[in-house]
Amino acid sequence: MAKIHPTAVVGKNVQLAEDVVIGPLSVVGDGVSIGAGTVLDAHVVIADRVTIGQGNRLYPNCVIGCCPQVLGFDPGTKIGTLVIGDRNVIRENVTIHPSRYEDASTQIGSDNLIMVGTHIGHDCIIENQIVLSNSVQVGGHGKIEEGAWVSGVAGMHQFVTVGRWCFVAGLAGLTHDAPPYMMVSGHYPSCVRGVNKRGLHRAGLDEQQQERIFEAYHRLYREGTPLLVAARALAREDGLDANVRLIVDAILRSGEHRFGRYLESLRR
Repeated sequence: MAKIHPTAVVGKNVQLAEDVVIGPLSVVGDGVSIGAGTVLDAHVVIADRVTIGQGNRLYPNCVIGCCPQVLGFDPGTKIGTLVIGDRNVIRENVTIHPSRYEDASTQIGSDNLIMVGTHIGHDCIIENQIVLSNSVQVGGHGKIEEGAWVSGVAGMHQFVTVGRWCFVAGLAGLTHDAPPYMMVSGHYPSCVRGVNKRGLHRAGLDEQQQERIFEAYHRLYREGTPLLVAARALAREDGLDANVRLIVDAILRSGEHRFGRYLESLRR
């Protein structure tokens, strides 16, 4: 049986696994589902229709699943859902919003560390094994791919994609997509500064795979050829390494949008 503190408030039609813990003064809305081993500390707010998987830990004052920050919304506006995977650590004062569309969801994967004061906007996709450091701000419709590390107080414009195993430096302001495996810093514009070698190790890539990524980086960013021209040339080569292909494809997709935000070309 779930352990619910006497001061907690639990709504209607809530599904709680047997060993869920709901701490003092926490609020769980209607239609919420929480999986085995998940712990809500004191003062955690889970809004209606949020789905949370197994083994998550939510620290005090998280507000999860409340209405998106969109102009023109009123109390009768129908919104979507928020789905959170397994084994995530969500620290104090984190806010995560559901989709603004009734038929869609914001998606948080598994094994992520989301640190103090981070905000994740509506309709975002946060994949797995990601670190979002203190006060990271992720605008709506953003996507952060597997293994990325976003440092403190970095901000992402709406519709920006951060590629897999990418590293974003502290205080960066991302207004366009960041390719996989790269290190990105600065703002207006942010720039690729090098290869995220620690990310390559975390991804489990062998020496040959890493060397091919470094070679591609030099061709793309250090030979003086315009980025899209260099990416198109690489894309035409036979036998291109699969990880290099991910980098090249990300650059080419970003180039389809005038501000370098591929997902914005798909907006409703």
